[in-house]
Amino acid sequence: MPIFEYACKSCAKEFEALVRPNTAAPSCPACQSHELDKLISIPAVKSESTHALALGAAKKRDAKQANHNARVQREYELHHND
Repeated sequence: MPIFEYACKSCAKEFEALVRPNTAAPSCPACQSHELDKLISIPAVKSESTHALALGAAKKRDAKQANHNARVQREYELHHND
């Protein structure tokens, strides 16, 4: 996909835009300026090690959310004894 990153020279907002051949140049979504700098994007790298890192981060995030949900549930049960 021809998705490019831009920085607006007027308001400094950074954004991505899908740019296809034979279409008008993109404009800033914040201020509608056409004064843009094209940024250099870092390519995404997929490998077993990056997948393992992402999986580990997701497990930590999910465990933290589960602990928070359990605390909220316990707090609710303590204050709403039916």
